[in-house]
Amino acid sequence: MGTAFFDAANEADGRPRAREVASQHADAGKARLRNAAMLQALAAVIWIPQAALLAASVGRIADGGELHDVLWPAVGILVLGLVRSGLDAAGGRLAFRAARSELSRKRQAAAGSLSLWSPVDRGRPASGKAASVIGEQAELIVPYLARFQPARVKASLVPLVILVFILPVSWIAALVLLFAAPLIPIFMALIGWRAQAASEKQLVATGGLNSFLLDRLRGLTTIRALDAVDTTALRLRREAESLRARTMSVLKIAFLSSAVLELFAALGVAMVAVYVGFSLLGEIRFGTWTGRLDLTEGLFILLLAPAFFEPLRELSAVWHDRAAGEAALKALDALAAEGLPIRGSAKPAALASTEVPAIRLENLTFRYGADEPLILDSFNFDIAAGEHLALLGASGSGKSTLLSLIAGLAPCVGGRIVIGGVELGNETAASLRGAMAWIGQKPHIFAGTIAGNIALGRPRISRDAVAEALDAASLRKVADAYGCQPLGEGGIGLSGGEALRLAIARAACNPDLKIILADEPTAHLDADTAADVTESLLALARGRTLIVATHDPLLAARMHRAIRIDADFAMRQAAE
Repeated sequence: MGTAFFDAANEADGRPRAREVASQHADAGKARLRNAAMLQALAAVIWIPQAALLAASVGRIADGGELHDVLWPAVGILVLGLVRSGLDAAGGRLAFRAARSELSRKRQAAAGSLSLWSPVDRGRPASGKAASVIGEQAELIVPYLARFQPARVKASLVPLVILVFILPVSWIAALVLLFAAPLIPIFMALIGWRAQAASEKQLVATGGLNSFLLDRLRGLTTIRALDAVDTTALRLRREAESLRARTMSVLKIAFLSSAVLELFAALGVAMVAVYVGFSLLGEIRFGTWTGRLDLTEGLFILLLAPAFFEPLRELSAVWHDRAAGEAALKALDALAAEGLPIRGSAKPAALASTEVPAIRLENLTFRYGADEPLILDSFNFDIAAGEHLALLGASGSGKSTLLSLIAGLAPCVGGRIVIGGVELGNETAASLRGAMAWIGQKPHIFAGTIAGNIALGRPRISRDAVAEALDAASLRKVADAYGCQPLGEGGIGLSGGEALRLAIARAACNPDLKIILADEPTAHLDADTAADVTESLLALARGRTLIVATHDPLLAARMHRAIRIDADFAMRQAAE
């Protein structure tokens, strides 16, 4: 992939400060959401004086009042309505902005964490799943924060305030509402637990389907070559059907929660209406603190009864947003969790010498996880400046891991790595990587021209440097054939050998290049192509340090020295 692979490494000493800033932003976002929720709750509470004015106006009309008797109450109702609409709109706008800001912060945290995860980390999520979570599933956070959070605050405060105003008028009406209200959140909570579990499974299924689809699209040429198109299509159909079933299950639970709330809300309002109606008819003469209800009091209670359940109904309408939003937050937080980090620093340190550096590994120890076995245990060896070294060994013996440790793509558990007299650490890794190039089995090719894929937007790379790199990698004929025609994403249009030579050309453009790390550069190539890649690699490595992890005996024979790493990780120098 060339030196551009290392440009994504971020500084480690800035992480505590970044976490502190992120915490401050999170607190500010929560404060904005609370303010938005309080504005919307205040807007809902304004209905109480509106209901009182409306009930008083109807009572005056019923007592034979004239138009002038209800004019000022009507003006008051209008003014309160305008204030209520303004507060509700302002709260909704503030909540939406706070939700979008929180979503952006969460996305940045997840993307930043992914950029810090080592490529050798076994827990690193698949690219398809990560893209699905960050790009698609993360959007579910916005309705959760912008709608559910304010609705929850309103459901907690508004019914209590309404109950406080109804209780002095009729204790039995307050008792009916007080009895019906707790049943709603209890049943919604019971249903909500199942809804959240179903939403989490549905999001996992979505991410899995996206990963499966992306993986098959990348390997479409291989699938066609193996005549496995029908098998892949059937598998995709089964995955899609499974996702459909999970989605319908989530929707069923959402409809069930709405039905439960509507049932209890309707029963509560109906019981209050029956009581008020019979009280006004004189059939019921109890339930008030003094005498029986008059028209104004009865209408006031009737107007507030639906408003008592309205926040709970609104909460039910966005209950599914809660389940989906919390599942999306959990998925984003999982991406933002710190994995095996890439070493890096914002304070680069210069190499001890401008010459090609020697490399020393002292008691190097590494494992992928705390509960996993050691991959390297007290590993020691020296690489002379300008030496070409081949690492031989069975798959899984630690050859690629060793290259990654030298590049600072993962921290060692014990021991140290010294390059040119400078110990590889968080403060020096960025500078040391600037003098390295990584050439892997499958270099990533971007959708663009060959020249653009070599320069990769690096400001110091001129056209002449690109032309020289093309000649150094024996890629001139291919570049002339393509001209300004862009390559396909993933290198569609290039053979495996041409893609590797393009990676060599990328490395050749680095004027500071002193160390080349090559991981199985001739794997999966035919003999003639492997020989061409070997010649280009050796030409690039002339006067530089080259470390190659390989199974290719022909490539190993061209090195100055070969080191074999056996199953016990003991090192022996191969006879050559």
